[in-house]
Amino acid sequence: MSNELAHDFSPLIKIYKDGRIERLTGTTTLPPSLDPQTRVESKDVVISKEPALSVRLYLPTKSTTNFPNKKLPLLVYIHGGGFVVEHASSPIYHNYLNALVAETNIVAVSVEYRLAPEHSLPAAYDDAWGSLKWVASHSDGKGSEDWLNRHVDFQRVFIAGDSAGANIAHNVGLRVGSEGLGGVKPKGIVLVHPYFWGSEAIGAEQALPPVVREYMVGLWRLAYPSTSGSDDPLFNPGKDPKLGGLGCEKVLVCVAEKDALKDRGWHYSEVLKKSGWKGAVDVIESKGENHVFHLFNPTCDNAVALLKKMVSFIN
Repeated sequence: MSNELAHDFSPLIKIYKDGRIERLTGTTTLPPSLDPQTRVESKDVVISKEPALSVRLYLPTKSTTNFPNKKLPLLVYIHGGGFVVEHASSPIYHNYLNALVAETNIVAVSVEYRLAPEHSLPAAYDDAWGSLKWVASHSDGKGSEDWLNRHVDFQRVFIAGDSAGANIAHNVGLRVGSEGLGGVKPKGIVLVHPYFWGSEAIGAEQALPPVVREYMVGLWRLAYPSTSGSDDPLFNPGKDPKLGGLGCEKVLVCVAEKDALKDRGWHYSEVLKKSGWKGAVDVIESKGENHVFHLFNPTCDNAVALLKKMVSFIN
């Protein structure tokens, strides 16, 4: 067993020259459950065997028990982790979705997509799209999953993700715009600290140490070896001529003041406004915070404020 490194993307992943992959985070999982605090119930559902694709569903039982006929908004959530780590069943995501579902009174579908480098992009994009199409197959009330048939208002579907998951959420939103989604038109998309980049530094990126900029680009290339580079439209929406076709009515972009990706979030909102897209975009910046702080410190004031902003965006 060789300990010679081919790629070191600590604190996420290390890849050794003999092909071994060591994930440094995001490997712990939690089973679905009825959460005793929030009374949110979850379960895992296999959508497809080939490719292997599953989702974790969340149901706010307080609401669905007391008002069984009331239809609720649906959130399709896509986790982050640089395309290479984390799962829908990771503790940070499972706990976050329990809190979000309880607070917002929604049904949620958390996507378990295939990870790079074993499954290079566009696998994750395809998996998220497949999950979205599976969700839409319930819009006539005759889908395979009872929770979605009984409890979801398909006029109020939202997509959200953080970091790499926000990148995926944006890109499946574009696919909704170009291909349609069988009668379901998502109302809004929430991008939390989106993992976008570009060859030209913008804003405070010019002052970033070269090692940080190399990390951003290197991780993208690891996830997507056949990419055209930093200005691939999948990675740099400002270079995408199809940006104006984003398939939703409104977008909420969340950025954090100390996050190296902050200026990309602001830039995204600016290029989206100029793209000919007819919707409304809003940006919220969390002062003094770093990348995905809300997942690791969900009870801090800024995380609570961020959650409240998402609740009002959805409701």
